[in-house]
Amino acid sequence: MFRIVLASTSPFRRALLDRLGLAYEVARPAFDEIAPEGLPPVACARAFAEGKALSLAAAHEGALIIGADQALDLDGELLRKPASLDEAADQLGRLAGRAHALHTAVAVHAPPGLPLAPGEPRTLAEVVTVELRVRPLDRAQIRRYVALDRPIGSAGGYLFEKHGPWLFDDVRHADETAIVGLPLVPLCRLLRRFGVDPLGLPAPA
Repeated sequence: MFRIVLASTSPFRRALLDRLGLAYEVARPAFDEIAPEGLPPVACARAFAEGKALSLAAAHEGALIIGADQALDLDGELLRKPASLDEAADQLGRLAGRAHALHTAVAVHAPPGLPLAPGEPRTLAEVVTVELRVRPLDRAQIRRYVALDRPIGSAGGYLFEKHGPWLFDDVRHADETAIVGLPLVPLCRLLRRFGVDPLGLPAPA
């Protein structure tokens, strides 16, 4: 089996990937998250996930590389990840009382030595979209939450994997792993296309 590299240093993504029982390495992607002007949020999530995986291809030539990213979509507008607590509070202020879409993309890049089916690309990706509605919040509530979770660099200015569920009235999707940042069912689907399947061994007699 080929080595697997997770192009992320997020402890939350690592905790999710641990659930699959695969041996893997972790590396920080050499990728700048700069979205081209006018790129739709869903396309941005996919491009960033693919970009993170591809950024490590040269340094990890013999590995399957997993990249993932998220983009928050507020009525078609991409909200960039907050770089400070003030920006996180401002984003939550905009989201309060409103619905938004969180697009989470996962990509897997295959090494040159892995044989593929005819026409199969070496980089595969899927995007999962979750619809969330933030409950009405006043400025004091937002400030208390931001101080609690310090969600700098997190799409929307919240961390669902920590105290974030207190912020929401409704979440519409069956896969909570997508909200955290690494949708496991699509990831397993992509890995199987590259031959990684712990259940693919013959059943014992």
